[in-house]
Amino acid sequence: MLKKSFYGENWRWLILDPDSQQDTNLLPDITEVCTSWIDSVRDNKTSNLEMETTIRGEEAVWGGLVYHQNIEDQDDRADFHYYLSRDLLITTHLDASLLHNLSKKELVNKMQHAENAIEGFLIIMGEVIASFLQDIDAFEQRMHQLLWKMKENNDEKVFNQMMHNRHEILVWKNLIIPVAEIQEAIEEAFGSESTENIHYFRTKKRVRRCQNIIREYNEEIGEMIDIETVTSSQRGNEIVKTLTVITLLFTPASALGAIWGMNFANMPELDWRYGYLLSLILIALITGAFYYYLKKKNWMGSLLRSIKD
Repeated sequence: MLKKSFYGENWRWLILDPDSQQDTNLLPDITEVCTSWIDSVRDNKTSNLEMETTIRGEEAVWGGLVYHQNIEDQDDRADFHYYLSRDLLITTHLDASLLHNLSKKELVNKMQHAENAIEGFLIIMGEVIASFLQDIDAFEQRMHQLLWKMKENNDEKVFNQMMHNRHEILVWKNLIIPVAEIQEAIEEAFGSESTENIHYFRTKKRVRRCQNIIREYNEEIGEMIDIETVTSSQRGNEIVKTLTVITLLFTPASALGAIWGMNFANMPELDWRYGYLLSLILIALITGAFYYYLKKKNWMGSLLRSIKD
């Protein structure tokens, strides 16, 4: 059934219980479009953003909005459906306690400053965005800590945290896009008169502020991942370089050992009195020559240092 939540001087805010089977045809001033919307909500149909602008003065916008989302659990979320005309706002249950620092009583008190249903709905949207901004402020602290962890102890845990933070940014972006779309739809449906009030201005500024913060943090995480990629690449190059140098330095010993390990019948050097000593000297000389060559090519030190340095 539809329950009274707030009655302004020129508009009403009603709460819809989707489980109620109240006959909406018996309700006064409920249009056919509104009745169809109520039926779709009862049938649990996806409530995408839609509008009706056929008759001037009877424009309406309806849809659904997620106003709370647990970053760690996809199913832990809260949303509400809404129907908005100039003098009527209908929503499903909105749990104000899920919005930071806001109670149902405080929300109703703020509604008293609205002159019509459009402004009332903009107040709700503004509080939803304000709640998002509170959560993003907490995210800012985690980003600050991650920034210095990357410098002091850059390991796989730090990289995993970067991926977690990037996912969180995408979640916030996904939440703010529908709000921005509703804001544009209100102006499209009701015209410029819907934008000439402080509530639209505040909501617009909050949406833009939220979008700017999300964009900046997304760029910051991208730069952190770029640094992580360069660091990992440099470490990988150092490992490959080290293995290559070891292989080259042991090549002379391996080659000569392979030769003298053959079982040919005619191997005169086996009878040499100082053959063992000469072989060690030969191995040392060739290895030393290899080492000098690698050093000259700057393959023994840092790969980032030029030969001139």
